[in-house]
Amino acid sequence: MLKAKDIMTREVISVTPETGVEELARLFMEKNISAMPVVTDGGKLFGIVTETDLVSQDRPLHIPTVIAIFDWVIYLQSQKDFKAEVEKITAQKVGEICVTDVVSCSPETSVAEIAQLMTENKAHLIPVVEDGQVVGVVARLDIIRAMGR
Repeated sequence: MLKAKDIMTREVISVTPETGVEELARLFMEKNISAMPVVTDGGKLFGIVTETDLVSQDRPLHIPTVIAIFDWVIYLQSQKDFKAEVEKITAQKVGEICVTDVVSCSPETSVAEIAQLMTENKAHLIPVVEDGQVVGVVARLDIIRAMGR
């Protein structure tokens, strides 16, 4: 049975939370990839950033609907969601736009389990972590290649 260590990409292209979004865009274009892990200076997994995270910065800002009654203003949507949306659109660093709730696996995780993780979590890239360090990544294409073996 194939495992993550058998199919993973070992030369991981990654960024740090302090990487600028312009540098991120350049890396996506130069390396022809659509997702990469975000790691701390010590190589620990911090998050995942995708082209979608970057593109979402250009979407229009949705201003929440409010109702004014006398001197009261009632928000019909969450102010918290609006604040988070503003923060993402104005972000300058990868750490501000990446997803930090990341699904990962170990080198010993089976390919079938990785495929299940990808499907259940709608993930396109699964970092392979050993002793807290990112040692590789498994992308959808790696799973497809493994199916052809």
